[in-house]
Amino acid sequence: MGQEQLDRHSKLVRDRVPEIIRAAAIKPITYIAGPEEYRSRLRDKLGEEVAEFLSADDAAAVEELADVLEVVYALAEDLGVDSAELEEVRRSKARERGGFTNRVIWSGNH
Repeated sequence: MGQEQLDRHSKLVRDRVPEIIRAAAIKPITYIAGPEEYRSRLRDKLGEEVAEFLSADDAAAVEELADVLEVVYALAEDLGVDSAELEEVRRSKARERGGFTNRVIWSGNH
């Protein structure tokens, strides 16, 4: 398989996935992404996980949402922010602008 084919079929996976594949007696082809590729692949992964969440039924939604959160934490870490700092930013925005619990829908201005 050429590099172009590998790039088209490759994606960022969780750290233990190669180990899990090897346990099934299969040899995975992997490499470690550099910083720029990692950031790009994380953004791609976020889109992938959000799409999976959006198409999940209620039974699978929590697992898919956990996958989204894992990618969000990795993105934050890549930006130099740990999960506690990210949570503090979230809390601060919620104090300032509110959350989404009241289900408010904005339809424009008069």
